[in-house]
Amino acid sequence: MRGVVCIGYLLLAVLMTACIASRETSGSSVLHFDLNRLNAEGLQGPPDGLRALHYEYCIPDRPGLIDELAGIDPSLETQYGSPGRIGCGEGELLCLGHTHQPDYREVLERLGRHPMVGEIREALFE
Repeated sequence: MRGVVCIGYLLLAVLMTACIASRETSGSSVLHFDLNRLNAEGLQGPPDGLRALHYEYCIPDRPGLIDELAGIDPSLETQYGSPGRIGCGEGELLCLGHTHQPDYREVLERLGRHPMVGEIREALFE
């Protein structure tokens, strides 16, 4: 029985390591929208109505973190006191960005790998 338990712990450790490694190498696991619908300029929609995809995420309200993330994403805007559709909680800031910028895929992957960004969802404005 002890051998079975040890093998179970070993398998769990391997799976956890694989999940962590996957998260560190690709930010796409935190993206909750399909980047394949965007063209090379980060725009989507019909040819006569192209528009950027806007996204949102929450970060802890910590000094220096906004500047750090703005260094990754020049389109970053923050909304103090708004939960957004994503549901930022107390002590968190709503962050907004868009894909109509150079290297938008790399920007999103870097944001997705950042330890303070849990998930990135499409922002739908109504």
